[in-house]
Formats: sequence, structure tokens, C-alpha cells
Amino acid sequence: MAQSDTVDRILDAAELLFAEKGFSETSLRQITSKAGVNLAAVNYHFGSKNALIQAVFARFINPFTRLLRDKLEAAAADKNDISLEALLSIITSSILEVPGRNHRGLSIFMRLLGLAYTQSQGHLRKYLEQQYSEEFRLFMRLLKEATPQLTPVERFWRIQFMLGATAFTMSSTEALSDILEKEMGVRQPIDEIVKQLVPFLASGIQADHLNASPALRKVDGGKVQ
Repeated sequence: MAQSDTVDRILDAAELLFAEKGFSETSLRQITSKAGVNLAAVNYHFGSKNALIQAVFARFINPFTRLLRDKLEAAAADKNDISLEALLSIITSSILEVPGRNHRGLSIFMRLLGLAYTQSQGHLRKYLEQQYSEEFRLFMRLLKEATPQLTPVERFWRIQFMLGATAFTMSSTEALSDILEKEMGVRQPIDEIVKQLVPFLASGIQADHLNASPALRKVDGGKVQ
């Protein structure tokens, strides 16, 4: 078996099992059994379970961030301020443009992204923040410029709500489309679903801010907004 084939089989098996069972509940032996390789192959190619989890994410996020970086840099170079809806469209369009290995690739990854935040995977969040800090900082700068009315705390929570809604919707498109077709006789592809998701997210992020206490309304530098 070629080395690249072995790595792909391990990653494919790990991706599916992590999405089905969760990270903690999936053992390396389960992964090797599904992949048809021995435990030594996992240790040789990845070294640890945490490194394998990170590699599963990198396989999707590396091409995603390459697409995203080009679009964000073009938006940042534009003299006109980018709208929040346009910024969110950049994110979603980049996600949809990532080449899929199979028809379930996107939904599986979005399921994994949701699990990364609901299960104890501090190493993964740290890895993602370190590996993709450039893109994250650029996105946050543009988001801050598009939402000057929000405090840092409000912006933090609305980003989490955005991630939750996006992960749920994109990981459940097949099931949601089936429900829509059964109840209304309409079938929508994922790009049509995302077109409805973007304005919903933009409206939620831009909703009137709370009457927060001064302690929660501090911005960088200690000043109160």
C-alpha cells in the first residue's frame, strides 16, 4: 500500500468515526480497524491521537484558508468598506468552493467543527488559532469595521452564535432538504440554502446591542464604549 494511500485511508476512517462517535469516544484501534491498517501506521504517520485530529481538520481547512485569504485581502484592499453581509458571503462561498472528496465531505467537516467546540478539545482550538492566525486576524479586523456598534463581548458571543448556526445548517443540509421536500415539495441545493443563511446571520450579528453594564462594555485599552 502506497504511503499516501495509507494516510488517506487513516484520515478518511478517523473523519467518519469522529463525526459519528465524537473525539473522546473514538479509539485509535477503531480507526485502524476501519482503515484496514495496523496501529503502528497511525503512530508512524501522525504520532498521537491529537495530531491525527489536527490532520483531519487541516485537510479541509488548508484549502479553505487559501481561498479565504485571497478574498479577504481583496476586500481589505478595496477603498470601500465591506458590508457585513458581503463579508459573511466571502466565508460561506469559500467553504462551498473547497473541493470535496465525496458528497458528504462538507457536512462531515461541519459536524466535526461543531464537536470541536462542544467537546473538550483545547489542543485543537489552540492549533487552529496558531496555524490560521493570519486569516483569523484579517477576518476579525474586517468584522470589527463592519460592526462598530458592538462591544467586544457582544461581538464575541455573536461570532459563537454565527458558528453554531452555520455548523448546524451546513452539517444537516441533506436532512433539512429532505424535510423541506417532504413538507413543501421543494428541493433546494446547498448553495440556495446558504443564500438564505447569510442574511439571517448578518441580521443576528447586527441586532440592537444589549444594555450591558460598563464592566462588559470595555474595549481594548481599557476605555468604555
